Amino acid sequence: MTQQEGFRQLRTALQARIIGQPHLVDRLLVSLLSDGHLLVEGAPGLAKTKAINALADCLEGDFKRIQFTPDLLPGDITGTEIYRPEQQEFAFQAGPIFHNLILADEINRAPAKVQSALLEAMAERQTTVGGITRALPPLFMVMATQNPIEQEGTYPLPEAQLDRFIMHVQIGYPDAAAELEILRLVRGEARQQRTESGIKLSQEDVFAARQQTLELHMSEAVEQYIVQLVMATRQPEDYSSELAGWIEYGASPRGTLALERCARSHAWLAGRDYVSPDDVQAIAHDVLRHRLLLSFEAEANGITPDQVIDTLLTQVAVI
Repeated sequence: MTQQEGFRQLRTALQARIIGQPHLVDRLLVSLLSDGHLLVEGAPGLAKTKAINALADCLEGDFKRIQFTPDLLPGDITGTEIYRPEQQEFAFQAGPIFHNLILADEINRAPAKVQSALLEAMAERQTTVGGITRALPPLFMVMATQNPIEQEGTYPLPEAQLDRFIMHVQIGYPDAAAELEILRLVRGEARQQRTESGIKLSQEDVFAARQQTLELHMSEAVEQYIVQLVMATRQPEDYSSELAGWIEYGASPRGTLALERCARSHAWLAGRDYVSPDDVQAIAHDVLRHRLLLSFEAEANGITPDQVIDTLLTQVAVI
């Protein structure tokens, strides 16, 4: 079985368990292939936790859920030095960050120091405790969730920390048909009728798939298109006065890198050996949404980042 066949089976298995959220399933796989981390925003009960848990069931690796709360400490994530009186020495007790797949549930509920501990690990792939730096596993992916409602008592992520996530995915409620399917699926699981997917990808399969995405052909025209999209967020006045009035700060070079990497993964999952502008446009909203800082004028007029990106895609010509 090739890596592409394995990921097709993985997508099918996830969609059978995560009903009504095909976009979330696809973006999970794109993030996994792109070696990035995912921020998911949606109301409670939309299978955010179930999605990353189902992915962990289908991969060779371990999974840990961290519930972010206001009383959480950085050491609760990274681990800490514990004194062992019988040995008369300190020993390091690893925290949950040393697992392969991490669910950071309601990341905006924890204070800034805790968020920084997680995001430093995401960026550097290592943690330092007691003056000793320890590497995280080669397969390491964080899916953080945010609840868009009940914002009192939360600590919103600043733009510099949001930039560490390769994509920011917003999900909504399933339709009536999907809701009925969810009802029947959960009833079957309650009766212990759920059958295992049977798919179990190894870490070597994931690493090999990532290498294959990097080997896809990307023309210079597509590279220029990616760069021009990002430059349009920094110099919107070159395209229209409307965009210039909406955007306060544009995407950083991480946005360029994320667009390129995610477009490659999107094309690979589609079974193609080349990247097209359609792949860039398909993932543009999720890659750029959290990297744009809108002006007061835009927010006052109810303009959303998605509307700005829609306008960018119409204004920036495909080379």
